[in-house]
Amino acid sequence: MKIAMANDHAGYALKEEIKTYLQQSGHEVLDFGTHDQESCDLPDYIYPASMAVAEGKADRGIFVDGVGYGSAMIANKIFGIYAAVCQDPFCAGLARSHSNTNVLCIGGKIIGSAIALEIVKTWMNTEYLADMPKYTLRVDKVTAIAERHLKKLNEL
Repeated sequence: MKIAMANDHAGYALKEEIKTYLQQSGHEVLDFGTHDQESCDLPDYIYPASMAVAEGKADRGIFVDGVGYGSAMIANKIFGIYAAVCQDPFCAGLARSHSNTNVLCIGGKIIGSAIALEIVKTWMNTEYLADMPKYTLRVDKVTAIAERHLKKLNEL
C-alpha cells in the first residue's frame, strides 16, 4: 500500500519511527515532510499529503503533529479525505471498521512510540465493514454532506 506521510516539527521524530515500521512492513511511503524539528507551519505539509490521498496518488495517509487535531482539521477540508485522530488502538480499529477513514492523525506530544505503532498496526490492518448496512448508511450520509459542502477536485 502507498502511504502519504506528513508532520510538523512536533511530530517529526514519531513520524520517522512510523515511517520505518511501514517501510519494513512492505509499504511505500511518500514523505511530504517536514524533515527536521525546526519550527514550521503544519498546513505546508498536511495539505499536499492530503491532496495525494484525495487524488489517488496514495492509498491512505498518516499525519503526525503535536496533538493530531491540527492535521485532522486541515485534512478534512479536502473532498474525499476522512481523517480521524486516534490515541489508542481501539479507536483506530473503529475509525477504520465503522467510519472507513483514509487518514490517521496522531499526536506526537500525546502518545509515545510504542502505543503509536500499535495504533498504526491496528488502523492499517483493519478493514471497513462495508457489508454491514448500518455503517455504510452512516458513511454514505457523511459523504453526502461532503458532496454538498466541499468542492470536488474536478470542480477546482
